[in-house]
Amino acid sequence: MNAQTLLIEIGTEELPPLSLNKLRDAFAKSVTTQLKDLGFGFGNTNAYGAPRRLAIVIEALVESSQEKTVEQMGPPLKVAYDDGGAPTKAAEAFAKKCGLPLEQIGKIDTPKGERLYHQSTVPGVALAEALQDIVNKALDTLPIAKRMRWGSSRNEFVRPLRWITTLYGSQTLAIECMGVQSSADTQGHRFHAPGAHAIPSASDYLSFLKANCFVVADGAERQATIIEQVNDQANKISLVARIDSDLLEEVTNLVEWPAALCGSFDASFMQVPHEALVYSMKEHQKYFPVVNKDGVLQPHFIFVANIDSKDQQQVIEGNERVIRPRLADAAFFYETDCKEPSDARAERLKSVVFQAKLGTVYEKSLRVAELGAFIADQLGFDRVKVKRAAYLAKTDLVSNMVLEFDKMQGVAGSYYAKQEGEDADVASAITEQYLPKNAGDTLPETETGIALALAERLDTLVGIFGIGQPPTGSKDPFALRRATIGTLNIVIGKQLQAFELVAILNKAVELQPESVDKQATAQQVLDFCLDRYRAMYQDAKVVTEVWLAVNAALRSSSSHSPLDVDNRVKSVAKFLNDDNAGSLIAANKRVKNILQKNQAAEQGVNAELFVEDAETALFDALKTAEPSVQNAAAEGNYNQALTALAALRSPLDRFFDDVMVMADDEALKNNRIALLRSVYQSFCQIADISELQG
Repeated sequence: MNAQTLLIEIGTEELPPLSLNKLRDAFAKSVTTQLKDLGFGFGNTNAYGAPRRLAIVIEALVESSQEKTVEQMGPPLKVAYDDGGAPTKAAEAFAKKCGLPLEQIGKIDTPKGERLYHQSTVPGVALAEALQDIVNKALDTLPIAKRMRWGSSRNEFVRPLRWITTLYGSQTLAIECMGVQSSADTQGHRFHAPGAHAIPSASDYLSFLKANCFVVADGAERQATIIEQVNDQANKISLVARIDSDLLEEVTNLVEWPAALCGSFDASFMQVPHEALVYSMKEHQKYFPVVNKDGVLQPHFIFVANIDSKDQQQVIEGNERVIRPRLADAAFFYETDCKEPSDARAERLKSVVFQAKLGTVYEKSLRVAELGAFIADQLGFDRVKVKRAAYLAKTDLVSNMVLEFDKMQGVAGSYYAKQEGEDADVASAITEQYLPKNAGDTLPETETGIALALAERLDTLVGIFGIGQPPTGSKDPFALRRATIGTLNIVIGKQLQAFELVAILNKAVELQPESVDKQATAQQVLDFCLDRYRAMYQDAKVVTEVWLAVNAALRSSSSHSPLDVDNRVKSVAKFLNDDNAGSLIAANKRVKNILQKNQAAEQGVNAELFVEDAETALFDALKTAEPSVQNAAAEGNYNQALTALAALRSPLDRFFDDVMVMADDEALKNNRIALLRSVYQSFCQIADISELQG
């Protein structure tokens, strides 16, 4: 059967750069999935995207699909027919689905009984006939957030559709989409190669566009070219380009023919917070900032043009003119803000509502200050610094800088605090309160920043839960899941052994306004935190059963230390690789089952009632291990505790081989159950290992 390369290119006006990769991949996936479903065989596929085009190239695609047999299994006969033998609605629905009268539907024997059954043959289809529907469906199902219309047409798409290229080998396959007829033509670069260009063959797609149209259709190649060019420009001035991955992706999807150039700005702007300058360059102009070998921003920038100009200096000067007013705005905002003290801005927070039932941002700041001081006392930090940092933490929300550059929140406040002579730790904490922003992000460094970051998150958690607005499903408007993960990461990452979550939650609840339901809020937030552990350890590739084993052992605890939890989880995960693990897990499952079926009042173990040597051996092994287990657990050395408990493997195995737990003698039975309960409780000092899979 004939097999050729298929090219489908969808030409549009400039596509949104942040959506281009998603659109490219979705288009390619839809086309290939449909071809597979229709029975077409093909080889490698490659998806391409550029500012004005989405394309897919499919190699060795057969010109028609294979005939295939389709089997349809219907309902069981006892469901298809009632007691009188009349067909039910289920039978009629299956017949309708098969497109046949019920009397033509067959039956088939299965291991679960006889069922209605139909087998049909679906003939093959020519690619030329199927392509129209394939492309239409692929375009209709693209993940487009907002569709637009153009001209007098009622067609809707992400951007106006301008051309369609459909080549099978060198043959054009005719289709029409949104009033546009397909052809072998593509469009070249708007300035370097304007107009239509006929592609000779589908397999020539990339090379033809590059050689004749001044278009690099492969996004990966464009990105690699941009990285190389940007670094070359930085090297020419002996500096280093700061290439942010998100900005790199956006710039890659803004140009068809990248040409990187270097510009500069007045060094006087360097008095402005560097973060504001970087924000202006990246967010507003899509420029790459330039730093020296020590990472300090320099008065230069690198931009990527979509044209290889003959007069590069003119292009550079044009971009320098554009960035100048942006930087001047940043300088003006900074200078204006410096004229107003942060304490004055704190007063203005009294009119900024945090949440209707939880009061203003000013009132929240006061709560965070008290909670932060409580945390500082628990951890041995400076409570005075924490309270001052909390009071100033949100003052930059009403600054000119943050109102214009929202990503300067925290950063701007830190600059203003330093400029006003605040303690260095207080100034740093204003920035650090937002750390970590996401998984893997930097943690706060200063003790003041650690306490403030924790207090800020926990006040929000308790407040929002307290007014009955916890996250539901995918909705989490106050980012409480992220706040909880951030809290746990700080405590664990900074090894805060003294951090006692239950006491801090109770304090946070106490500080909330009267609008908050204080009855069960602390427990609700604690339960929410426990749920987040599971997600956090799943992300860390820790098997879920390890967390379940630890969580089961924590249920009766009146205190809660995230660092202690983490130590337990890591120790139990390590224990799974121990040679004794499988046998001990199986034994503990058996012990737990016995205890669950025998809920008699707890009693001590009476060694005088032992009849079998195996009872004595297990009791002696437990007495020997218990002091080491208790001491190691008290010190948080759970690896050592589990190693000590591993000595119970042989005595436990022997006990179950030689001893009948459910003896006829009630006293004997209860004593043996008490012995097993002691074993189980010893393990539960670390984790309920019966939850593990041996």
